[in-house]
Amino acid sequence: MGKGVVLMSGGIDSPVAADMLLAQGEELVAVHLDNRPFTDDTPLEKVRDHLQVLETRHGRKLPLYLLPHGATQITLMRNTDRHVGCVLCRRFMWRGAEQVALREGASYLVTGEALGQVASQTLSNMRSATSAVLLPIIRPLIGFDKQEIEARAKALGTYGISTRPGLCCQAVPDKPATRTRLVQILEEESRVDVGRMLEDVARHAQVL
Repeated sequence: MGKGVVLMSGGIDSPVAADMLLAQGEELVAVHLDNRPFTDDTPLEKVRDHLQVLETRHGRKLPLYLLPHGATQITLMRNTDRHVGCVLCRRFMWRGAEQVALREGASYLVTGEALGQVASQTLSNMRSATSAVLLPIIRPLIGFDKQEIEARAKALGTYGISTRPGLCCQAVPDKPATRTRLVQILEEESRVDVGRMLEDVARHAQVL
């Protein structure tokens, strides 16, 4: 496939997905969406440690882009239906990753999503979220259950990093929608200035 951009959250799944592609000889660039003030510094610290494990294991460097996401969350929370907030959030995450891919000459995106494990990973919600981008998306873990992913993470040496204490995202709604229709998501998204928000992200992106 060539070169891809992997979304890294600090959780259990994404380093396992990255490891599977690196083992096949793929070249990866990592992207972390900085969700402060809705979380603390620990997700970024975990991502850095995950990448160190992967770099040591595979003998190559993985560049890391840090994209601001807190301001995006605030705008969405103020202007759109909170129940579909996770899907709208994912759409902007995908767009940010796609911007990095275009900059890096990458041809696909990667995620650690597994079908149905959380609200944003139902089939309808994944479709609503990923329609925001044009690049193909690789999901190495799509058919795995949580126990299988955790076993791989333990063997890889990233499970202990992922499960260290830290503040979970405080922007998640109390009752996130598990089934969405794209027309509904586009209607909600029309309430914000997508272009301006993406320009802000690009302007404040950092390469670590």
